Amino acid sequence: MTCFRNLGAGLCLALTFLTTAALAGPAPIQPLATTSWNKGRESGLPIPRFVSLKAHRARMRAGPSTIYPTKWIYMKPGLPLEIIDEYGHWRQVRDDVGTTGWMHSALLSGLRTAVVAPWLKTNAMLRSGSETTAALIAELQPGVLLSLGSCTGVWCSVSVPKHSASGYIRQSSLWGAYPGEMFQ
Repeated sequence: MTCFRNLGAGLCLALTFLTTAALAGPAPIQPLATTSWNKGRESGLPIPRFVSLKAHRARMRAGPSTIYPTKWIYMKPGLPLEIIDEYGHWRQVRDDVGTTGWMHSALLSGLRTAVVAPWLKTNAMLRSGSETTAALIAELQPGVLLSLGSCTGVWCSVSVPKHSASGYIRQSSLWGAYPGEMFQ
């Protein structure tokens, strides 16, 4: 079965059987615990860590080789993915809805992006400054793709690609930056 992932929504090209659990919808996905960082056995970089999709068309496979079947085909460059393991040139990744599989490292970029947390029940507030009293710029729906600038552990500087909107959003409203993570 081959499925396509674009902007967080999937379209399967094969008949799937719905179960009661599938009808209930996915549970909110939270990032893996980051209290103790491991290093990747291939890259030496922290595991887990966030990256983004570099390719315009990227296959997520069931295992770390082209001999494994394709689980999904992602068609949106910039989507954030979480690397949770490494094997040779392959990276085991997880997306914002919890789907895991393997992608070749050439398909991934270290550029940090995020999506407004898919588990939110309300819109996230994009503000002009890093405080709740700062002027409201926009309300962003869950799943909106953002470029990350920096994060303070509480707020992140973001911009909306292909729009002129930029500002600050609470880090807890994002999937693509760990709770409490700080970077420039």
